[in-house]
Amino acid sequence: MVPIGRNLKIKAARAEKDMTQKALAEAVGISRQTMNAIEQGEFNPTIRLCRAICRVLGKSLDELFGEENEDD
Repeated sequence: MVPIGRNLKIKAARAEKDMTQKALAEAVGISRQTMNAIEQGEFNPTIRLCRAICRVLGKSLDELFGEENEDD
């Protein structure tokens, strides 16, 4: 199994909105622990959950969950 990798984009987007993990988790209907696991790359969220996170943070799917080009 390939590791997901940490999602620092969500953490940065939360910081822009001055939101805690708990506040974002509550806004999308999950636990803070689940949100932490998503940010740490330990949990792969469903597309529905990804869209909810994007909606709350005002970001696109590509901005928060797009693959990074490792050749850059």
